[in-house]
Amino acid sequence: MTNHKAIHSIFTGLKPFTVGFDDMFEQFDHMVDRLPHMTANNYPPYDIVKTGSLTYDIVVALAGYGKKDISVSYENNVLKIESVKKLDEIEKAFKKTKEEKEVEDNEGVLHQGIAKRSFVKHFTIADDVEVKGAELKDGLLKVALEKIVPEHKKAKTINIK
Repeated sequence: MTNHKAIHSIFTGLKPFTVGFDDMFEQFDHMVDRLPHMTANNYPPYDIVKTGSLTYDIVVALAGYGKKDISVSYENNVLKIESVKKLDEIEKAFKKTKEEKEVEDNEGVLHQGIAKRSFVKHFTIADDVEVKGAELKDGLLKVALEKIVPEHKKAKTINIK
């Protein structure tokens, strides 16, 4: 039995003993289905950092990329970070000679040791976690996240009458 099948069977086994966790089990099933694809690609490297009791940062190493080269989006609990190539850049590339393309593509670089290739990264985000923003600085893209705790779940002192 492969690891992702074992994980799936654990969640299936828990369903008869839980109430109200249907959405969570569906999210885990979706993640398990994508697991082989998610673990196969490790570019670009990234860290997930807990910065406080309720805050997190996803930090992606993107040396050589500018703000115009990256897209960050969030939909249906999935944070998607990907490289983008502008349509007009692609169209211009077809109209140039081989020498013009080489000079422009390399931007005068004689040796390219810093990878700048296409990529897509997906992160599944919990329902109670909000994406607060993204910042690209010094070759690192930082996406700030915060867990939102509803009032009824916050710790409180109960007065005794």
